[in-house]
Amino acid sequence: MKAQNLLNPLPDAFEGEVFDDLLSRPGLRLERIVSHGQGSPEGFWYEQQQHEWVLVLEGEAELGFEGGEAVHLAKGCCQLLPAGVKHRVNWTAPDRPTVWLALFFDP
Repeated sequence: MKAQNLLNPLPDAFEGEVFDDLLSRPGLRLERIVSHGQGSPEGFWYEQQQHEWVLVLEGEAELGFEGGEAVHLAKGCCQLLPAGVKHRVNWTAPDRPTVWLALFFDP
């Protein structure tokens, strides 16, 4: 068996975010997301059927919520996004990769 390093090597995310499924089971999915300066398109909102828990392993980002609230996530910060909550990525660090773990699970 060989251990996997989620931080090395990182895919090139300059042209667009990179999504890698790490684990998938019925009702549960774990993915690594690598961003580099991306954010959600203007006017776009995620509104998902599953809960999503995100953890920033490296870099930083800001999540925005319908109604104007925003949450800054730095290295080590996590956030639960309940199913049905409209949210978006306002920005990710433009000067370095932002590496996320995202856990999606059924309500």
